[in-house]
Amino acid sequence: MSLKHAVLAALLDGEYSGYQLAKAFDAGVANFWHALPQQLYAELTKLEAEGLVAGRQVVQETRPNKRLFHVTDEGLAELERFAAAASKPSFIRDDLLVKVQAVDRIDAAPVIGQLAERARVAAAKVEIFDQLLARLRGGMDEAEFLARGDRIGPYLTCLRGLGFERETRDWCERIAGVLRERSGARPRP
Repeated sequence: MSLKHAVLAALLDGEYSGYQLAKAFDAGVANFWHALPQQLYAELTKLEAEGLVAGRQVVQETRPNKRLFHVTDEGLAELERFAAAASKPSFIRDDLLVKVQAVDRIDAAPVIGQLAERARVAAAKVEIFDQLLARLRGGMDEAEFLARGDRIGPYLTCLRGLGFERETRDWCERIAGVLRERSGARPRP
């Protein structure tokens, strides 16, 4: 997957300025694809040159003018090609796991602290996902939304993000507890 496809998918919800796209990424897409705002602006420029998005200038009296972008038919066709291509399995690449792997031979205290911080961040993200999912559902309960809701794709990816953050929180809390208990039980070799 490339940033191109993540941007095209984010623009399916309507017209966005670069700033609005960055906010949309933060709210939903960032749980599976990270991009800095300057990367998004550069990608919008490339996508417009390729004809995959179209932009229009909006004149504003009290603010600087802005450009709004939307997916073109060519962009939608590119998403169709992307969706039809086989997906590669995902993998974990996390420096904290390297530290946990080495914890038998290093001081566990800093690792325990980092696990606790990661758990705290994940717990905060769980709350954000819960709020975002409730907002996406509107007044519907989850079963009703899954059966009849509009634009279910963002909801489904947020469910994945929620599950990931819950599992991260739970794992970090558990492993920090194990390491705390062990650090007093036996000396390092």
